This record gives sequence, C-alpha cells and structure tokens, in this order.
Amino acid sequence: MKTKIQTVKGTREFYPEAMLLRNWLYSNMRAAAQQFGYQEYDGPFLETLDLYAAKSGDELVKEQAFVFTDRGGDQVTLRPELTPSLARMVAARAPQLPRPIRWWSFGPFWRYERPQKGRSREFFQWNVDLLGVDSPAADAEVAAVAVAFFQRLGFTANEIKLQFNNRRLMDVQLAELGLTSIKAAVLRLIDRRDRMSPEAWEKYAAETGLSLEQFAGLRAALQNPDLWQQSDESRAFVEAATALGIGPYLEFDATVVRGLDYYTGTVLEARDRENEFRAILGGGRYDNLVGDVGGDRLPGVGFAMGDNVMGLVAQKYGRFPALRTSPTQVLVTQFSPATALPSLQLAAELRAAGLCAEWYPEPAKLDRQLKYADATGIRLAAVLGPDEIAQGLVAVKDLASRSQELCPRGAVVEVLKAKLSAA
Repeated sequence: MKTKIQTVKGTREFYPEAMLLRNWLYSNMRAAAQQFGYQEYDGPFLETLDLYAAKSGDELVKEQAFVFTDRGGDQVTLRPELTPSLARMVAARAPQLPRPIRWWSFGPFWRYERPQKGRSREFFQWNVDLLGVDSPAADAEVAAVAVAFFQRLGFTANEIKLQFNNRRLMDVQLAELGLTSIKAAVLRLIDRRDRMSPEAWEKYAAETGLSLEQFAGLRAALQNPDLWQQSDESRAFVEAATALGIGPYLEFDATVVRGLDYYTGTVLEARDRENEFRAILGGGRYDNLVGDVGGDRLPGVGFAMGDNVMGLVAQKYGRFPALRTSPTQVLVTQFSPATALPSLQLAAELRAAGLCAEWYPEPAKLDRQLKYADATGIRLAAVLGPDEIAQGLVAVKDLASRSQELCPRGAVVEVLKAKLSAA
C-alpha cells in the first residue's frame, strides 16, 4: 500500500464547504470595518525576527514563532501577528499618511503551539487598528467595530461579552503592592490565570516572586468588579462605548491584561457568555510601538480576531447560514456528442448574459446530471436534448420546486433570470 502524505501538523485544509464559511466570516468582517471607514491592507507573511524580539514578549518569540535561518544567514519568521508589521509600515510612510489611520486586514498567521480545539498552528486573523488618536473614545470605536461584527452575525449581549481593563490602572495596583520591579512577570501571571488551576496558579505566583501578602493583595484587586472606577481612562472609555450603543456588551475584568508587552492602556478580550471557549478576540492600546520600530511616537489601538474560535462560537449558537458550495445558477445538460456544441453555445450565451452557468462535461442520462445539480446546490437546469434542439426550445427545470417549463430558445435568458429573481 502507498503511504499517504499527511498535512503538516496544525495546518488546515479548506474544502469548498469550509472555504464558504471562511469567506462568510471575511465578508462580515469587511462590512463591519468598512462601516466605520477602515481601509483594507496587508503585510508580508515573512518578517525578520528582530521585528518581534523586543516588542511582542518572550513567550511569543521564544516559544510560539516559526523561526528559521534563510539562505542569506538572516533569522526570519512566519508572522505570528500583524501589529508590529503595521507599526513598521506606518513608520515608513508616516509623513504621507493622513491622520487618523484606520486600517484592517484578514490573512494567515502561524504560531508553533500545541494544536487543540479552537487553536491550530496556522490560522486566519482579522486585524482592526486606529492610529493617530490618543483617547478613550478611539478605544471605544475599535470596540464598536468588533461589536458591529458580532451583531452582523446575530449575536446579542446575552451571548457575547466584551471584557476590558487598563494596563495603566494595573500598573498602579502593582506599584501599590511593591511589584513594579517584576511587573512583566506578574502580568504574565495574571494573563495565565484562566489557564491554570487555583493551586497551580498560586504555586506559579510564588515562583514568580510574590510573597503571601502580595499574592493576597493581587487576588483581592483582581476580584474587585469596581476597580475600573479608579481609572479616568476606563470611565471615559465606558462613557464613549455607551454613547456608541455597545454598553450592554461591556464587562470589566481585572484579569484581562493581554500577554504582549507593547500594550499601554485599555486592553480588550471578547468571549462567549458561557465561557466555553478561549478568547474570541484580543487587543488594546499601544502608544509606543511605532516609535519602537523606528518611527515617531504615534498612538494606536486595535484588536485581532482569529477565525478558529469565532467559527466554533458561531457553530455553537447556530449562526452559520445555509450556504451553497457551488456558485453555479444554471446547469446546461449534455446528452450525446451531437448535443455537445449546442449545449456549449447555450452555456456561453448564459454567461455573456451575466448568469453563472456550468456545462455538464460528458454525455450522460438526465437523471445523473440532475443528481449532480442537487448534490452541489444548483437550482436550475437548462435541458437541451435532441428534441428541444429540433424544435428550437429549451426545457428549464427548477429543482427546488420540481417543476419544468418549455420556452423558446431565444427567451431562455429571460425565463432563467425571472426564476432566479423570484427565489
């Protein structure tokens, strides 16, 4: 027996039905972003490791990035995220770019992680960013783009929550606990809380360097639902988000700090209300990143949403629409070599008239051809057999209603379009 070549671990194959769902997500992401005036862009799939080494955190660079040395001896990586690329691109053309900068993108990314439900090593991600505005209202607008997407899919505030926190607020809390010197480590500790058991998390805290008193103080801060009231930024963010109509989706959570090192203010995560899945999206304010990659200081805020978890949540709540795998509107049949050329000509005429027409590529019994149309979701069939050709007619079959209509050859386009518009 021949050995079947397997896919690379953690990658995904998009058969037509899966591709339809991916494109469905993409079309709604595009619509939500463009509704707020965001422009589509993209960056390279390959980047130098230096771009991420000092900006994204040790865990992403050392444990998750696909890093290799190219033939020129440079260390490069498949992009694990897009924000550093965005910052570099903006820095390169900053004087020519009108402010504010509203950009969005959807494309593939790679992280070397253990594949599991909702997480693969290759994934598609939606990125939305607003640069050049340093205000809680800008943070709220970005959050509103995410909520607009959820609403397009039919999700209510009873099903999806948008959690928020503020890194500057947490800096104050850590300073009061005497943890400023190990702030980065403590933020990683907080970020991992929902992925560890209480016992393992407490042990990790001790290993991080927290005393029992500091750990108790940290835990009390994280459990305070009103902590955000101590932050002017957070109060202004909630006010702006409420004005944008997304207040019911908001929920403060002090454990939301995000693991990436470049966040400076508001941080965001979205989850399903039942907390069955990992975070649907994550993001926040990053005011120093453009400067860190060689440009002038330019404030920014944004989020990223992977297609994996979003797909699982949409599936759980029954939000996937009924989609046809085939774009074909009309199947043109073929009965024999003698009918091949007339059928080809009819298919060409239908396409010229703006219809998506598919020609059955070999002579076959009508039943076989109609079964193929049913299996691929083609609703109409234009039957052009020897009798129809001789009489100058076309039999139009509607497979949804199981009805048939004979029409003159010259009127077939109008008849087909009328049936499609009435569906």
